[in-house]
Amino acid sequence: MSTHTNVQIIEQDGKPAFAVIPYDVYLKLLPAEEVSIPHEVVGLVIKKGMNLIKAWRTHLGLTQADVAKNADISQAALSQMERSENKLRTATLKKLARAMGLSEEQLRD
Repeated sequence: MSTHTNVQIIEQDGKPAFAVIPYDVYLKLLPAEEVSIPHEVVGLVIKKGMNLIKAWRTHLGLTQADVAKNADISQAALSQMERSENKLRTATLKKLARAMGLSEEQLRD
């Protein structure tokens, strides 16, 4: 690190064993947020055969009309996307993710 931090070195058998660092420094060292998908959503995909879009929408308790309106697409288009296994364009995934309060990565297969 290029800036001084309050690091505490804990020794074990006369050798450095642990380094204690401030919590804010620790948070900066963590990898970027991992994509998380709730067990319930995975269950809908596996047990009910839904694609991720429909599974998330169902899990969140949203209607097709709600999501379509928030994503600025037609309900018919959303219905087609929920029935299809085709890969969606990145722009479309972004719209749907934003409409459901998700990250784009959470909608990727």
